[in-house]
Amino acid sequence: MARIIVGCCSVSSGLIVVETDPGSPAGLLSWDAWSALREARTVYAAGDLDPQWWLALETAGVRPEELEATSPPARARELMARARQARIVWFGVLRTDQELARELAAAMLEPGETPEFEVILGSWTRPGSAVLDLVAVMDRLRSPGGCPWDAEQTHASLVPYALEEAYEVAEAVETGTREDLIEELGDLLLQVVFHARLGQEWDEPFGLDEIATGITGKLRRRHPHVFADVEAATAAQVSANWEQIKQEEKQRASVFDGVPVGLPALARAEKVLGRFERAGLPVPPPEDEASIGRALLGLAGQARRLGLDPEAELRAAVRAIEETGRQLEVNRPVL
Repeated sequence: MARIIVGCCSVSSGLIVVETDPGSPAGLLSWDAWSALREARTVYAAGDLDPQWWLALETAGVRPEELEATSPPARARELMARARQARIVWFGVLRTDQELARELAAAMLEPGETPEFEVILGSWTRPGSAVLDLVAVMDRLRSPGGCPWDAEQTHASLVPYALEEAYEVAEAVETGTREDLIEELGDLLLQVVFHARLGQEWDEPFGLDEIATGITGKLRRRHPHVFADVEAATAAQVSANWEQIKQEEKQRASVFDGVPVGLPALARAEKVLGRFERAGLPVPPPEDEASIGRALLGLAGQARRLGLDPEAELRAAVRAIEETGRQLEVNRPVL
């Protein structure tokens, strides 16, 4: 594991930061990390450290102390002050506590004697491990003593938020920045984690593991050209295989089953027209040529034939006319 050492002073004083990945099982650390923890005169840790880590440390003969300071700036100052007097260890997850990391770096640049500062990476970060932090936060919010609002929520009460977050992701994709997309995807991910936490309270509980296991299995089954010996050289062949496997799995009585009634009207129109196409059925001729609904349905069909998303096209048109309206509003002469 990597070791990063900054500054120099007597070996009898200094600060060693042992950083672990939140996704690593409690107790799984490198030899260097465990050696630093067991040899340290004093080990400090945050009070909200995972209880399993407290147990793992104490089982290994390491009994961390909590710092009185709780804010990152105060915690950094206290750690540096103690490090000037003795050689101490801070055990934590600096990757997720970025403010403390910044404060420690700033403290190293302050005038005066700088204690030796060493960082030991006790375990490498695995992709996706930050989701475990979100799961832990959500569990605390939902549990007794957490957030009253979160405690009142149900699967049904969260539906409007899930829909809203999905639309905000679409908006970020179409008009936002990288940061906007990251934020909105995080909000949408929260909805999944929230529903998973509520699922743990069912008579037959489920959680994020069951959700992830289910979708992983589905992806493997529906990508036999990747995980098995089926040939699919084009995207069209992949889609055809997907639909065939889906039909075999769902065993639906009608090709029109499974189109959510809660979809926006244009999006649902495009889906229903797609089911006509998939089944090889002719789209019935309009009964009322003057019907606005039939006209919109016709536009949805036209968009489908052009390979366009009618909802996205309408959103773009509305954004354009809205921007024009804002410009007219600003430039309107004052009477």
